[in-house]
Amino acid sequence: MNLQEASGLISSIRMNLSKVIVGKETGVDLLLTALLANGHVLLEDVPGTGKTLLAKTLARSLDCAFKRIQFTPDLLPSDLSGINYYNQKSGEFEFRPGPVFASILLADEINRATPRTQSSLLECMEERQITIDGVTHELEAPFLVIATQNPVDSQGTFPLPEAQLDRFLMRITTGYPSFEEGVHILQRFRQSNPLEDTAAVATAQQIQAAQRLTAAVNVSDDLLAYMIRIVEATRKAVAVKLGASPRAGFALLRASQGYALLQGRDYIIPDDIKAVAVPVLAHRLLLQRGPGSREGQAAETVLQILREVEVPAEPSMAARGGRVD
Repeated sequence: MNLQEASGLISSIRMNLSKVIVGKETGVDLLLTALLANGHVLLEDVPGTGKTLLAKTLARSLDCAFKRIQFTPDLLPSDLSGINYYNQKSGEFEFRPGPVFASILLADEINRATPRTQSSLLECMEERQITIDGVTHELEAPFLVIATQNPVDSQGTFPLPEAQLDRFLMRITTGYPSFEEGVHILQRFRQSNPLEDTAAVATAQQIQAAQRLTAAVNVSDDLLAYMIRIVEATRKAVAVKLGASPRAGFALLRASQGYALLQGRDYIIPDDIKAVAVPVLAHRLLLQRGPGSREGQAAETVLQILREVEVPAEPSMAARGGRVD
């Protein structure tokens, strides 16, 4: 796959999403960025803002295996991974795979499951494999976890620990629609659900090829240094108790590469890094708790860091390392 083919593929998926999703252009772009960067997404927003619909529309647009599971307090790890059961007819144990054996896994309201069940996803998300009764099973490629949670409803929930949050490439928040978008939503869904007519426009092989192309997107040494300065600045911020880890720096690189390809480029510019910095870094910061702490402070901290860290000059064509084929 070359750059032109990747741009055509992305445009087709975008067009599919636009038939169902009204507005949310930034959220859609970030979700596609995570797909290209082969990373997982945490959709965090108030109830009824279309988190599940966005995830299901993306899944419908891809010709890949899709599974949705509703997380509840009584959900067991085996409900995700699958079990070995005894087949009385054959007289042998057989493996019955769970919903994680899919390319797109929608984990709805992930913070309603117990920490034990939440942690069962760690190996899947990090290593694209799962071990059951001592046997390791490889997961399908591509493998994307899209988890949703509501930030305002804390009754009966179990907050995701930092180790789990760190496995998500991005946390995306889209917010309420505007007045015009609200009217458009009612008009679009007045008679039928357009999701039912959504057809796949990309195969698993095409997505994997686009992900390989994303990994080859060029980045100059100056911009690599710029990313590390941003990450290091989070560790020195006054409001932050625990800053971004080295894994966060790698996530910032991958997301910047994905965003650059989404814009039709095979090289990163500073604006790509700025566009993904908040969704990549904010959920990885552990804030100081006190009277002054508030919701959204992590995002504000990252934005302040972006204003303070010096931006390198845009690299010349020679520094970009040529074009990606």
